[in-house]
Amino acid sequence: MDPSHIHQAPSAGTPAVDHLRFHRPLEHLSKTFGSDVFGLKAEAFARFFGTPIFLGVQTVIVAIWIAANVLGYTRFDVYPFILLNLAFSLQAAYAAPLILLAQTRQAARDKAHSDADAEHREAIAVASAKQSEQMLELLRQNTELTAITKTMAERIEKLTAEMHHHFLQDKN
Repeated sequence: MDPSHIHQAPSAGTPAVDHLRFHRPLEHLSKTFGSDVFGLKAEAFARFFGTPIFLGVQTVIVAIWIAANVLGYTRFDVYPFILLNLAFSLQAAYAAPLILLAQTRQAARDKAHSDADAEHREAIAVASAKQSEQMLELLRQNTELTAITKTMAERIEKLTAEMHHHFLQDKN
């Protein structure tokens, strides 16, 4: 997450609003295995295990391995392919922990982001409630001012009528 995700407010006088402020404390969770060299390589390796390229290349290598040994081109791993079995076991010994680690870290990231989203929704609800209270106060003040204006208009009308009445009496 970089600062380019900060939304700039339309007016120059209004400060920028960082819509990701609740997620910023969770940036350390962005990499599945951490940010060090080992973590980055482990994540790349775990991601590569699930790609069609890996599955395709592995299938071709296994087919060539079996064909070369069955057809007699080589005899380094004859049926029942013990060495191939060992290679698969070794691959599984490394792949399974990496996949489990990735799932565990993803669950932790999902929970942290869910918590941040809930905190953001709560902040919005509090701001909305505060805004509603302010609107109610403004409506109350508006009603009060309207009543004062009405009273003042009635007094002005009454004073105008009295002055008009006195003016006519003084003329007579």
